[in-house]
Amino acid sequence: MPKQVYFKQNDGQLPANPPAYLGTLAKSCWRKVVPYLESTSRVERIDTALVEQYCTEYELYRIAYEDVGKNGIQSKLFKSVQNSAGEVIGKDFTGFRRNPAVSTMNDALKQLKAIGSQLGLSPKARQELMQIASRKKEKSVAEQLKEAGVV
Repeated sequence: MPKQVYFKQNDGQLPANPPAYLGTLAKSCWRKVVPYLESTSRVERIDTALVEQYCTEYELYRIAYEDVGKNGIQSKLFKSVQNSAGEVIGKDFTGFRRNPAVSTMNDALKQLKAIGSQLGLSPKARQELMQIASRKKEKSVAEQLKEAGVV
């Protein structure tokens, strides 16, 4: 029997089980998001990569969040003060350094919002998708005139 093309496998639906190469948190996200996405009938198997990206960004966000929880948003920076013999005799406070995990969190959050919007995972995105779907159902003026026998 010939192998089915990718987007038609699994009846064109997303796989229920996450890909093995995803991290633990990304797999957990997959198990939460995919059943919802399937229930909306707005995604297909061809959207698997987009769902993977969403779940991966979620994992990155959570890992960065944990790091910020452990190490704080910023840390103090000090410069060593040495005597003429080169021995450290004190430390001068020079300011603060932002935890790089904060930037990772921000970047991941931006991606989550962008990808989530494409997948309809926010109230605003769902509303926009519903408006698009309702426009598709409405017949154009030309179609209405054709049905009325005017054209």
